Amino acid sequence: MSELLRKAAAVSLGVLLAAPGHLYSAETADMPLRQQLLAMPLTPKLGGAGTVDTWGPRAFRSIAANAHNSLVSPFLFGQRVFDVVWDHQPVIQPTLDGLGPMFNRTSCRECHEGNGRGEPPEHADGKPMKSMLVRLSVPGTDQHGGPKPVPAYGDQLQDRAVTGVRAEGQAVIDWEEIPGKFADGTPYSLRKPKVSFVNLAYGDMPGDVMASPRVATPVIGLGLLQSVPESTMRSLADPDDADGDGVSGRVNMAWDAETQRMLPGRFGWKANVPTLRHQIAGAALGDMGLTSRINPQDLCEAVQADCQKEAARIAASSDSPEVHAELLAAMDFYMLLLAVPMQRNADDPAVKRGEGLFRSIGCVGCHMPTLLTGPNAFQELSKQTIHPFTDLLVHDMGEGLADGRPDFQASGREWRTPPLWGIGLTEQVGGFTLFLHDGRARSLSEAILWHGGEAEPKREVFRSLGKAQRDDLLAFLGSL
Repeated sequence: MSELLRKAAAVSLGVLLAAPGHLYSAETADMPLRQQLLAMPLTPKLGGAGTVDTWGPRAFRSIAANAHNSLVSPFLFGQRVFDVVWDHQPVIQPTLDGLGPMFNRTSCRECHEGNGRGEPPEHADGKPMKSMLVRLSVPGTDQHGGPKPVPAYGDQLQDRAVTGVRAEGQAVIDWEEIPGKFADGTPYSLRKPKVSFVNLAYGDMPGDVMASPRVATPVIGLGLLQSVPESTMRSLADPDDADGDGVSGRVNMAWDAETQRMLPGRFGWKANVPTLRHQIAGAALGDMGLTSRINPQDLCEAVQADCQKEAARIAASSDSPEVHAELLAAMDFYMLLLAVPMQRNADDPAVKRGEGLFRSIGCVGCHMPTLLTGPNAFQELSKQTIHPFTDLLVHDMGEGLADGRPDFQASGREWRTPPLWGIGLTEQVGGFTLFLHDGRARSLSEAILWHGGEAEPKREVFRSLGKAQRDDLLAFLGSL
C-alpha cells in the first residue's frame, strides 16, 4: 500500500485529531464554545481553504483546492474505484469481482450519482429503488447495542441478487398527502411515505418489524467532518437541555468494527457510523455484498441456502476479501479530500437577509454554521475553519419524521443534523430537489415544514413568516 493510502487509513481511524482546545480554549474563554463558534462570521469558503469555486453537475467531484499536486493521482484512482461497476463473476480485472450474492447496487456511484444525494421512486407502481434502500430491525439490540436484525432478512432489504440466488424481495413506497397552510393563508401539501413489501422470498416480515427507507447522502466534505474533534461534539451536546433553549443534541456512540470499540457516531442519517472507512466498508457489504477486512463475512441469513452456496462459490473463485485493503484505502482517500463548493451570491441582499433570519429564528441551534477541525496528517484538512451547518449530534425531530427505529443510542425520533453545505446545488448535481432522510420533501420549504420535536418552535416561526421573508430564507439556503 502506498504511503499516501497508509496516511489515509490513519486519518480515518481518527487517531491524529487534536486534544481538546486545539484552536481555542473552552476552559479560559469568556464565552462557551457554542457562542464562540456562533460569533465567527460566515465566509463563502464553506469548506475552508479547500473550497472550490465550481457548480453544475460535477460540482461535488473536485479534489480540495488546497491539495498538493502529488495527491491528484491517488485521488483520481480513488474516484475510479468509487465509480467502478462490480461484477460477481471473474472479469478482465479480477480485483473487481465478488458482487453479491445479494445486493442493492453495483457501484458506489449508483446511489451517489455525481457524489450527491439519492432519491425515492416517485410512484408506487413497482418502480425499482435506484438510490434508496430500506433499513430493517426488530425490537431489541445486537451484541454491540445496535439495531437487532430481522430473522431471515438481516438489517437491510436486498432487492437484487446474482443468477441462481433469490433476492429477498422489493419495497414499495406509497405517498400520503398532508395539506397545510402558512399563516398568511398560502396553502402547501406535505407527503409522507408508507413502506410495504412484495415478492418476499423468505417468509413474511414479522409483525413488529421496523422499516426505515433511506436515500443516499452527499459525500462532500466528509474528511473535514471526520477531523472535527470529539471534544467539540461533546461541548456542543446538551442532552438534558441545561441551558433551557429547548434544544438537546446528543452524541450517538456507535460500534466501530475496525477498532472493536464504541466511538462517537458522525456519519449516516442517525450518526450511527463513527469513521469514514467504516462507512465505506459497511456500504460495500450492505449495498453491494462485497467483503473487506473490516466486514469479512457475506450477509447470508441462515435460511438463505442459495445465498450461502453462492457465497462459498465466490469465496473459492475470487480473491478474499473482495475489496482489497488498497482499494478500501483508495476510496477512503478519495472521500477524505472531496471538496466543498463555495457559497454563491453571498453578497445578494436577499441572501444576507435570509442568513439573518436563519440565525434569529434559531436554526443555528442544530445547524451550527461554523466548526473548527483539528491537526491532521493531511494539511488539507488540518486546522480549518469550515461552515458545514451541522453539530454532528442527534436531535429529537418529532413524531412526523420518526421512523420508530432506534440505532445505537439514537431513538426512533432522533436524527443527525445533516450538513447543509452544497444543498443549494442539489438540482444541478442530481436533477431533482428532494430532501430529508427518505426524500419526502420536494423543496427546502417542505423540508423545514417537516421539522418537529426540538425544531417545532422554529418551524412555526417559519410558517408564520410572510412570503417575502420565506423567500429570503430559502435564497440563503439555496446559496449554500
